[in-house]
Amino acid sequence: MQIRDLPYADPGEPDVRSGSRFLLWLGRRQLGGQLSCLLWGLLLHLGIAGLPLGVGVAVQAVVDRDGGRLGLGIGLLVAFGLAIAAGDTMVHRVAVTNWITAAARVQQLLSRKTAELGAMLTRRVAAGEVVAVSTSDVEKIGWFVEAVSRFASAAVALVLVCVGLVLYQPDLGLVVALAVPVLALAALPLLPRATRRADEQREKAGKATELASDTVAGLRVLRGIGGEELFLGRYRAASQEVRRAAVRSARMWALIAAIQVLLPGLLLVGVVVYGAVLALDGRITIGQLVTVYGAVALTHHPLRTFEEIAMAYSFSRPSAQRAARVLALSRTATTTRAPLPSPGAPGQVPGGDLYDPVTGVLAPAGRFTAVVCGDPDAAGRLADRLGGHPPEGGEGHSSVLLGGVPLDELPLETARTAVLVQDKDPVLLSGTLAELLDVPASGDVTAAEALEAARCGDVLDALAQASVDTGGDPMRTRITERGRSLSGGQRQRLALARSLVTDPEALVLDEPTSAVDSHTEARVAAGIKRLRAGRTTVVLASSPLLLDVADRVVLVDGGTAVAAGTHRELLAREPRYRAVVTRETDDETGAPEAEPVAAPDDTRHGGLTDGRARGLEEELQDELEGESA
Repeated sequence: MQIRDLPYADPGEPDVRSGSRFLLWLGRRQLGGQLSCLLWGLLLHLGIAGLPLGVGVAVQAVVDRDGGRLGLGIGLLVAFGLAIAAGDTMVHRVAVTNWITAAARVQQLLSRKTAELGAMLTRRVAAGEVVAVSTSDVEKIGWFVEAVSRFASAAVALVLVCVGLVLYQPDLGLVVALAVPVLALAALPLLPRATRRADEQREKAGKATELASDTVAGLRVLRGIGGEELFLGRYRAASQEVRRAAVRSARMWALIAAIQVLLPGLLLVGVVVYGAVLALDGRITIGQLVTVYGAVALTHHPLRTFEEIAMAYSFSRPSAQRAARVLALSRTATTTRAPLPSPGAPGQVPGGDLYDPVTGVLAPAGRFTAVVCGDPDAAGRLADRLGGHPPEGGEGHSSVLLGGVPLDELPLETARTAVLVQDKDPVLLSGTLAELLDVPASGDVTAAEALEAARCGDVLDALAQASVDTGGDPMRTRITERGRSLSGGQRQRLALARSLVTDPEALVLDEPTSAVDSHTEARVAAGIKRLRAGRTTVVLASSPLLLDVADRVVLVDGGTAVAAGTHRELLAREPRYRAVVTRETDDETGAPEAEPVAAPDDTRHGGLTDGRARGLEEELQDELEGESA
């Protein structure tokens, strides 16, 4: 595999049973590159180890005044020098290729898993951990994968050098052969402690990263409540803990590095002293002493790879464990199920009623269905299930059915085409408005129609005024990352327009108008119903303006659908529905001993839902920032 061949056509199915197994799987997928690096590494190390032989032959030739042997020594030096040059060049080239291809494979696997899980990923894994896995962890994993072959070549070269020295000069060679394994394994007792300290450092660094990510994500709210200094103090404390842990880890690795320098130095001194004694006794020649001395001195280079591989494994193993934990996630947790009707031809999108067997919510095909949940968290979980995502730890859950076909049994691409879920906090990526709306779609809904249905006229006017260098064309105006240049309501409506453009078989919207005013909300509700006529649409909301235009309203209480009808019918006959929609108390509704529908954490702000309060807060903050500017 060459760098020019990236990305992989298929990165494969990884072994994610453990971090070590994942690393082993990566190594096996690159056997060709590993073998190439091993052979070039052998050439490099044997060339380095052979230099003392040429020097020894040349020195002894000078002592003996033998011109022929001097020429042989010079020839050996030239040959070994060329071997070193070729080996070093190719080892670097192949090692970098192995590192980049391994990192690219992991990146592709993570990207594939991210696309598969969608918004569920950050709900099942902390956002900071996802960032760490996709950045620093990928680098550490690639480092270990490429270091394995260099370590293997160094280990083989050391064995060959020891055997060669024993054959070349048994007295000194035997000493070296016995000492080298001790030198290679001398740091082994320190590795567990070094690994623990490195793990501690990474754990603290991960927590600091999560804290920073959460702070940046909630910066607007922090400014509103004056909490910047509080969180800044927390981050300072977390960063100092990371610094102290890094210093402790560095001290241990410095001790290991010192041992790798000290012990070979002591061996070198011992070889010189013992060799000098043998030379004075006439048992070895000066050339042999120089050869053995040089070989021992140059064993320091391959011995350093033992320290490197220990460090690489220590750092990459937790990284591989985190990567394996993310890659082990799946969009479904069900493994066995009774046979159900076939969806038809491969890739064919099924049609029909959308039904959730867990809650009993039924959205008839081609109708506008609204779902009212007293608990916003329950609404979010229902939206996830309707999109084909199982609950956390949801082994044995029942899959949502579309036209009688389980979404779990559909290919991911087909399931995504069939059902699209827009959660309550959609994200806008940076780019032009045209790029934002350039998404996989049926082609039956144009961008202009979607923008009109989402009532984005004021957004287009604002973008047109900001597009000085595009001739006033709002479609060519760039939108900043996450749409930060727009208000909360504008971002929400653009996200809604993007969802409408896709024109899926079933569209699920979770609080799509929580950040807009009542007048705009009524127009958006009418626009959705008009544009989605004949298509299955599910809106999770508690706003009367949305509920009044729905063909059918379903009330979910305690995780179960307990009533269904039109908005006005439910207002007239269902006290629990009135309690959620009108915010009436039990005394006002006259419902004796009725259980409250809203969960304790469903905080209301003056009759507004949490989402609407957040949206208005963002708009107010934007206005204040504009006035201050």
